[in-house]
Amino acid sequence: MAPLGTPGLALRLLLYLALQALVVVGCLGLAALPTPEPPPRWQLTEAWLEPPGVMVSLPHHHSARFTMAAPPRYGLAFDRPAGLPEEPWSVLLPRFTNGVAVAVNGVEILDSRRNPAANRPDRSTPEIVVVPSSLLREGRNELTVRLFVWGPLTGFLDRIHVGPDAMLRPAHDQRVLLFVTLPIVLAAWQSILAVILGMMWLMRRHEPEYGALAASMAIGVMQTFISAPSGQSLYAGLNAVLIASPPLESAFGVLFFVLFLGMKLRRIAVLLFVPGLIITATGLFGGPGPVRTAYLMLGPATVACCLVLIAVVVALAFLQRRDATSLMLGSAVTVVLFFFARDILSILDIAPDRRMFFSRLSYSAMVIAIGIGLTWRFARAMNQVDSFAGRMVTLVREAEDKLRATLARDEERAWAMALAGERTRLMRDLHDGLGGQLVSIVALSERQQAAPIGEAARAALKDLRLVVDAMDDIGGDLMLALGAWRERTAAQLRAHRIELAWRVLTPQGLPVHPELRPGHVIQMLRLLDEAVTNAVKHAGAGTIMVDIETVAAADGQRGRISVRDDGRGFDAQPGSAAPPLAGRGLANMRRRAEGCGAQLAIVSGPEGTRVTLDLPGRFADLDAPGR
Repeated sequence: MAPLGTPGLALRLLLYLALQALVVVGCLGLAALPTPEPPPRWQLTEAWLEPPGVMVSLPHHHSARFTMAAPPRYGLAFDRPAGLPEEPWSVLLPRFTNGVAVAVNGVEILDSRRNPAANRPDRSTPEIVVVPSSLLREGRNELTVRLFVWGPLTGFLDRIHVGPDAMLRPAHDQRVLLFVTLPIVLAAWQSILAVILGMMWLMRRHEPEYGALAASMAIGVMQTFISAPSGQSLYAGLNAVLIASPPLESAFGVLFFVLFLGMKLRRIAVLLFVPGLIITATGLFGGPGPVRTAYLMLGPATVACCLVLIAVVVALAFLQRRDATSLMLGSAVTVVLFFFARDILSILDIAPDRRMFFSRLSYSAMVIAIGIGLTWRFARAMNQVDSFAGRMVTLVREAEDKLRATLARDEERAWAMALAGERTRLMRDLHDGLGGQLVSIVALSERQQAAPIGEAARAALKDLRLVVDAMDDIGGDLMLALGAWRERTAAQLRAHRIELAWRVLTPQGLPVHPELRPGHVIQMLRLLDEAVTNAVKHAGAGTIMVDIETVAAADGQRGRISVRDDGRGFDAQPGSAAPPLAGRGLANMRRRAEGCGAQLAIVSGPEGTRVTLDLPGRFADLDAPGR
């Protein structure tokens, strides 16, 4: 932070102090607002006090702090005019400290000690009681109020109102709403916030400010909801400790503000808890009397010290950070400081008032400001998370685009390599098949043998058509290539007076293989051509049957193509006693099947030859090394 003499810093400090001055002016205006009062006609302001037997004016401050054994007795009188309509009359006591017993014409009708909430010295709870009609006389009536005081404050009795209940009840209800209902509602909201903050602290131990604030609010909630007064409960000592626990609540508040505003917490801060711990120990082991004394000696001073520290911390935070959150928190702390000072002046009978305490209500303003600050911080954190997530999404999209481009280039290279490989295989097939046949045609033509030339030319044309058919885009459906092969084969067999029986045994024929390439088609068709050629040339068959089906296998569905003939058969196994098949036809068939990953089985006997080709679940990559 820049030195205080810096013009900018001095200006910010001046503006901050000016704003706090405006907040103080606003608080003065609020404090000057009148509290709900019944019409003055029903107000009693003069009373005969015994002891010492003098006339006093109400409101009256009694100097005693303990009057349980011999409570002061206020004697008052009121008139009920004759001729008034029959309606209930009530006695309203807007404010008193600590308890009262009210009697009308010598009969007690109210003892506030039975209502613990009405006896809290830190609350401005009113009391109202309906006067039984049997006790009310026309003309003069006597009203007696005994004031019970058990500290730590001195006794106090405000002006008393006696009149028709309909005239007094609205003011009583408004006071209850302001001094009873509203604090309970705020305390309920505070308890929810304390639970949420406690959970946040459990989940985020590295942010202890949430734990400090949760502890402070939990103490405040217990102060609100625990109403058993000292001396009237088995747990009176503990109750007194809880009621007199603002020092601990304030100390936790200092910790929260220091940590929340990002300042360094020093070890000396632990001394802030010493007064509260002393009061607690006194209450637990010393009883209600000593805890009241300890609280009077340590409580208000500790709370005042903590509030001043909080105000200084928030002001320094504003000067450093120049944010709206610090400014709002500083204004809320000023509100609490103002009403705390006003209450202290009231307790010391320095400020002329009627002992109405507002510091607990004003504390709610600070809780609201803290809630807004936490919400602001959470929203800012969420915005940062969203911004970070947005940047991450952008980076991921950029990475995806780069990866997609890389994959596209790799696919293009792979496609080019596959195309080159396919072209090489076609060239090799054309060289091995069509090339050899053309060479034969040339040799035959030189020897001028017309018949063999025609046969060789037809074989070359057939091989060329096979290669051309294999180049068609069949979308992995081998049935399309087999359809064209069937037409050529049927024409070939008709020239030899051999019948072709074509059967598709399963509805789908053969499974579709997306990985099927022209090289696979050429190998399959040439393998089938070889099987048919063997049947025509060597078996002397009259019928060739082709069965196509899909069969179940251990790893799924497999296609199967079977070529059978009714010829005389041949020796398919090495070492067999049957006549061997001439040439390399069978070896070529097995090589073509293995090259595609298919399985070939040949069974031959006197009843004919059966060639079974089981297609693979996935055709082998012809570009793989070794193929």
